[in-house]
Amino acid sequence: MRVLNVHRRVLAASPADVGRLLESLATTDDLLWPSDSWPRLKLDRGLEPGSRGGHGPIRYEVIAHEVGRKVEFRFTAPAGFHGTHALEVLPQTTGGSELVHTIAMDARGPALITWPLVFRPLHDALLEDLLDRAAALTGTVGEWAEWPIEVRVLRLLLGGRR
Repeated sequence: MRVLNVHRRVLAASPADVGRLLESLATTDDLLWPSDSWPRLKLDRGLEPGSRGGHGPIRYEVIAHEVGRKVEFRFTAPAGFHGTHALEVLPQTTGGSELVHTIAMDARGPALITWPLVFRPLHDALLEDLLDRAAALTGTVGEWAEWPIEVRVLRLLLGGRR
């Protein structure tokens, strides 16, 4: 099963400002990752290509990094996740920017079931929390996403918090 999952948010901040948020990922001063509600993002060598880590059961390695603009990862777990995901800062003609997260993968074997039933809803909620955080930090007006009942039930079953 081919998966293309995209989350995006237009922000009233320059690409340089949003790029600084991106560069804080997996540091001790991570501004972007919503670790107050989700497992912390950890990478053994930061955003450097070849760095390995992940969050919760999701594991990956950094395969590309353009400072302040893009970081791309290749999945190494869970079983059946074959592909990449990336966070990218795109300039807007308005002077603002857009923060985009894209998963492009083939779900195989167990992921044919785990992606749509467990990981996709949790991933979607996490990404909306991340984008809400980026919006709040850049002064972009918006409302915080509310987790759907499906996500709240999964987190209850899996021992999540909020």
